[in-house]
Amino acid sequence: MKKRQLGNSDLWVSEMGLGCMSLSSNRDHAKKIIQTAFEEGINYFDTADLYDYGVNEEIVGKALAPIRDQVIIATKVGNRWNKQKNGWHWDPSKAYIKEAVKNSLKRLQTDYIDLYQLHGGTIDDPSEETIEAFEELRREGLIRYYGISSIRPNVIKSFAEKSAIISNMMQYSILDRRPEELFAFLQDKNISVVTRGSVAKGLLSDKVLEKLNSEELEGYLNYTSVEVKELIKSIQAKLLTTGRTLNEIALQYNLAHKAVAAVVTGASSVEQVKDNARAVNTEPLHQEEIEYLKWITKETRYENHR
Repeated sequence: MKKRQLGNSDLWVSEMGLGCMSLSSNRDHAKKIIQTAFEEGINYFDTADLYDYGVNEEIVGKALAPIRDQVIIATKVGNRWNKQKNGWHWDPSKAYIKEAVKNSLKRLQTDYIDLYQLHGGTIDDPSEETIEAFEELRREGLIRYYGISSIRPNVIKSFAEKSAIISNMMQYSILDRRPEELFAFLQDKNISVVTRGSVAKGLLSDKVLEKLNSEELEGYLNYTSVEVKELIKSIQAKLLTTGRTLNEIALQYNLAHKAVAAVVTGASSVEQVKDNARAVNTEPLHQEEIEYLKWITKETRYENHR
């Protein structure tokens, strides 16, 4: 699988990363999915301390321990579980980040984290304190680089101007083109985009084609259910006649933009990992295909947090 540089770092990530949030809590099953991903050429694994009370990090760490020097582990911080573990609150403080990283390192069975990401954030956060924590962790060798995971333009621009982030994870798909307004800005700052949600809750997966003539589809953001169905029918008629799959179209649309370093996809089965890898390894979209997709979709912008 091809690799792309993450920001201006020396991290080269596979064009597809494995989103580990949807991994089964069955450790053997999860291990098979992770091993399959690595066999398919994936070297980028994304988790978070929030997922399954940290158990997800444990599963990922144990599975990757034998090949630690061959993979890039990304995790996230900022959402703090309460003692009862029935809820969490946002804590981007320096004290918490420096405490949380030690717990993540222990669960991941590693001495360092390749990419440590702030898992959200608002413009009212003490960002200087947050950045100071990340910078200290870099100097201490506990993390190699840091980034954020945000869809808020004001937060993204603030960190891009004030910090050394190399990446930002954003929800992005054919049905959610809002991130495109920030691509040129992030490229200018040498900050890569890592995408999630590329199949729009399954609406852009191949399975949805079976429902086109028999079931109503859900709406998505500012698309009604009728608009979603008509859009998919248009893609089917125009782009799927050449042998491409809908899944392929969805993932390749993300990768068609130079600002995007990797598309992170979840998987609940070995077959799903292989199918996503096939989609990423196929021929990139032609310019005519990209222009068609832009023509039939909405060029939206973020309305809030500006």
